[in-house]
Amino acid sequence: MKTVLLSLILTFVAFPQIQNIRISTTSASSPNEVSIAINPLNPDVVVAGSNISYLYTSTNRGATWSQKQMSSTLGFWGDPCLIYDHRGYLYYGHLSNPTVGYWIDRIVVQRSTNDGVSWNDGAGVGLTPPKEQDKEWLAADYHSPLFKGNIYMSWTEFDNYGSGATSDSSRILFSRSTDAGLSWMTAIKISDKSGDCIDEDNTVEGAVPAVGPNGEVYVSWTGPYGLLFDKSLDGGLTFGTDKFVAPHPGGWDYSVPGIYRANGLPITVCDTSQSAHRGNIYICWSDQGAGTNNTDVYVARSTDGGNNWGTPIRVNGDATSRHQFFCWLTVDQATGVLYSIFYDRRSTTSNLTDVFVARSADGGLTWENFKVSETSFNPSPSVFFGDYTGITAFQGRVYPIWMRADGSLLSIWTAPFFDSAAVLPVELTGFSANVEEDMVFLDWQTSTEVNNHGFNVERAKLESAFDKNYVFSTVGFVKGRGTSLFPVRYYFEDKRSEPGFYKYRLKQIDLNGEFEYSNEILVDLSHPLSFGLFQNFPNPFNPSTIISYEIPKAGFVSLKVYDITGNLVTTLVNGYKPVGVHEIDFNVESTKSSLSTGIYIYRIETEGFVDSKKMIFLK
Repeated sequence: MKTVLLSLILTFVAFPQIQNIRISTTSASSPNEVSIAINPLNPDVVVAGSNISYLYTSTNRGATWSQKQMSSTLGFWGDPCLIYDHRGYLYYGHLSNPTVGYWIDRIVVQRSTNDGVSWNDGAGVGLTPPKEQDKEWLAADYHSPLFKGNIYMSWTEFDNYGSGATSDSSRILFSRSTDAGLSWMTAIKISDKSGDCIDEDNTVEGAVPAVGPNGEVYVSWTGPYGLLFDKSLDGGLTFGTDKFVAPHPGGWDYSVPGIYRANGLPITVCDTSQSAHRGNIYICWSDQGAGTNNTDVYVARSTDGGNNWGTPIRVNGDATSRHQFFCWLTVDQATGVLYSIFYDRRSTTSNLTDVFVARSADGGLTWENFKVSETSFNPSPSVFFGDYTGITAFQGRVYPIWMRADGSLLSIWTAPFFDSAAVLPVELTGFSANVEEDMVFLDWQTSTEVNNHGFNVERAKLESAFDKNYVFSTVGFVKGRGTSLFPVRYYFEDKRSEPGFYKYRLKQIDLNGEFEYSNEILVDLSHPLSFGLFQNFPNPFNPSTIISYEIPKAGFVSLKVYDITGNLVTTLVNGYKPVGVHEIDFNVESTKSSLSTGIYIYRIETEGFVDSKKMIFLK
């Protein structure tokens, strides 16, 4: 199915209706339980998955989608989870249903190196007959020094799925891959307490891993003991003691009219952006603490690595006693902005259901809510609706994904939008100039870039340092990096044979032609500089005097004071200095030893120049 995408930019002053795009085709058989991911190396590529084995691919930022079904000799049984790693490799995690083996006997992780065009057969993880493995989720370490490239996975293991026997229990397991998903370590148990096997409130479920800025691995889940959290500081080899985060009133398995099965399982994310909220951990879930007719979405956050957790914050901002359910959470790792998707009935009657997105730019403390579905739908309680929705965001582009149930007809939808309020397309963090003889060296740096075409370097000749009537002209162009989440440094050299005062500025140009100017910097070429060490003033002095020197090119400078016998008194300068005239205040009271009246020597050393002069201290 092909649909034209209208470009929409949200400013969050008002919430215009976002165009909905159908992802699944009419041939898809009861698609549900969705997952979505963006290729960080090529953000135009967005992929999604749904039960039982569907893969959807867009190469134009969600405007149009292709659909195909996955296959593996280890079988498919839903719970799709799609993620990318820093290499641009795509991973599809799912449950198994092998011809040799038994239903959900392991987790399967398949890998593609070409955005889902082709796949390996997959690696089986957690096979421990006769136990069952369920509800897996994946995470990748994008950047930490020790564990970059690791792929992590957590899930629930059942002794006997559906059993009510007290001898059967469930637990949270964890595994990691250090070779891009081809092999996985033997699973370890990370939940200190177990749950039952009924697949209801007293079963431990909802383990979604997240990675911290320094390679920390965070996992939370829910069950009979409320929302629990654990972490690993050694790349997933070992975990600590479970920590209580918050109660889960009413349990995670609850009823919503019109929905075959509903749950409030948690989602864990961590901000690894360069925002003010870097390192924050967030857990999002839904519950019926306000009553069985009033489901709400909540977020708890930790600002200290999960050691302490704040009071849960309600995400849905309505004042009704209606249902908000099936939430998911993501953080844009380019901006630090949080986005949550959930079904919402605040503006409807009966079982009619909308889809909302909530946005937080202050670390989850406050949330803006807006509707993204174009029309409401009326689900049928006889149709399995799946267990979760999804949302992903990168560089301000946000992709919510959900199931729509029009009676018994299920379909998958998205509503891509660009959050312009969250994105600084190019953030310039420094712009400076150095002069060496008749050469001007410009140096600037960006902390992040989005769609940066490059920089026009502009120069103006001034009549004097105070001239206000000058005109810039372009003297060069420096190509930008396009899109980068990391600092980028740029350089430009300009030869000036005519002395005088000059101003420089940068014209940063986006790929769409929009531009913005930097600040202006003044460069003084009014007189050629030479090496020089000047007589101190005053002289004689007590207790301080000014020592000046001049260098025509930047370089390492040493300026030291000695007594008349050659013993070092103090070091005034010992480092890299830019071109120009420099003044140093020498105060004898700042020296470690008491100086007596007499003659002292100050000496300068730099590349191509050595000189010394005498000065007199009168006590």
